[in-house]
Amino acid sequence: MKKTRKAGEPINRREMVKRTAASVGAAIVLSEPGNATTASTTFTGLAAEYDKYDALGLAELIAKKQITSQELLNAVRQRVETLNPKLNAFCDLFFDKAETQIKTGAGNGAFKGVPFALKDIGIHMAGVKTTSGSRAFKNYTPNFDSTLVERYKQSGLVIFGRTNSPEFGLTTTTESVLFGQTRNPWNLERTSGGSSGGASAAVSARILPAAHGSDGGGSIRIPASCCGLFGFKPTRGRVPMGPTQFESWNGCSHHHVLTISVRDSAALLDATAGAEPGSPFFSPKPARPFLKEVGAPTGKLRIALAIEPTTGGPVDPECRQAAMDAAKLCESLGHRVEETRLPIEDAVMRGAFLTVLRVSLARVLDDAGKTLGRAITDKDVEPITWLIAQAGKAISSIEYSRAIATMHQTGLTLARFMQRYDVILSPTLAKPPVPLGVLSLSRNDVQAYGKDVGEFGPHTALYNATGQPSMSVPLHWTKDGLPVGVMFSGRFGEDDLLFRLAAQLEKAKPWAGRKPKI
Repeated sequence: MKKTRKAGEPINRREMVKRTAASVGAAIVLSEPGNATTASTTFTGLAAEYDKYDALGLAELIAKKQITSQELLNAVRQRVETLNPKLNAFCDLFFDKAETQIKTGAGNGAFKGVPFALKDIGIHMAGVKTTSGSRAFKNYTPNFDSTLVERYKQSGLVIFGRTNSPEFGLTTTTESVLFGQTRNPWNLERTSGGSSGGASAAVSARILPAAHGSDGGGSIRIPASCCGLFGFKPTRGRVPMGPTQFESWNGCSHHHVLTISVRDSAALLDATAGAEPGSPFFSPKPARPFLKEVGAPTGKLRIALAIEPTTGGPVDPECRQAAMDAAKLCESLGHRVEETRLPIEDAVMRGAFLTVLRVSLARVLDDAGKTLGRAITDKDVEPITWLIAQAGKAISSIEYSRAIATMHQTGLTLARFMQRYDVILSPTLAKPPVPLGVLSLSRNDVQAYGKDVGEFGPHTALYNATGQPSMSVPLHWTKDGLPVGVMFSGRFGEDDLLFRLAAQLEKAKPWAGRKPKI
């Protein structure tokens, strides 16, 4: 006689495996046989088991009433309480609001009942602080939801917390005076990347299967690379940023998620994509839902292998090897790979990008001063932040206008280059995750800081300037066990092609079973 599980009763391992086998093609199992982690022995019941599923898989279990949303949220809370003291991935938690969302039954989309977290920058939720990782905004609490948050809620996601980011997302690590250092689950002395480093640490540690991030110069792809995750930056204008701010850094900043599975990223883009009234940027409407691209044929792709940064700087042997191995994998899948150099004048492009960043930051601090009723001083922000903003105030309107024109010209140059190629393959980063402190905004030498940031992540910002879709795929781990991502970038508007390729790579070289032993 079949026993019926009561609500709240833990699911044992045998039952979970049986359910997984019965739902092939629906819920994805995210661990490989025999790949047990420390977490499996630390937690009990559902808390020890839910990390075997991606977000869509969890939503299916909830829909079939095999688990409840509240059970899942309780499991997440337990894992947060145990792991966050080690990682410092979250800067704010509001499980009470999440429980209210569950009770009201808000949102009936594909992710109904699945826990989710927002990055603490660039996105607002009513009654929840948005600090942007800065002491200047430590008390700012909006009374409205961003359009993107509204869409997350409509999809059924249960939002319970905020993840750490560095001040204003200005660096490629997640360390701030306000909230401290976020640690990499694969090595607690290393960076989790930035600026979506709190999100990457939380997802990598399997606290939750997906989390919101944003990417202004690599801030989804860089932490994805550092933490062994799939990180996708959509085409410019694909995901809304309103209603109070419709763009950031002249369209360089884009919002999406960090995930374990490719299909979660695709389905979350389906749930959130689409222009909103007032948006200055529009991306081409996809031919069909992105989730349908997962598993669809790619055809024989023409792939440009561009290992050398346009900066001319060095590439760590591990990162070089990651790209070379990815190229061989692509060739084994039937694609044509050609090693080349990108036709980009880096000094010109990077100078333009930095000009836009500096002016944008100067405006942010000026606006903050108006909100607070007093001028922002160097006591309100971190040293590098202050120096960047002061440089921005000294830039003329002509220089700023020229920088924007330069970024547009860079987009044209790359678009012409990609008439010969479908995808560009590069290392996501030029180094594996670096020690904490190296990329901190608390330094006083802005030139040395800029050099270190540039040498760590020389590849990513190009695709923010051009608005093209780009993704980091976790295909390599160093001899020391650190993740190293590989970046694939497509033509403007061709997010669908990248999802097809990502799913092919995920099937050929699965990564979800690799978990940090934290």
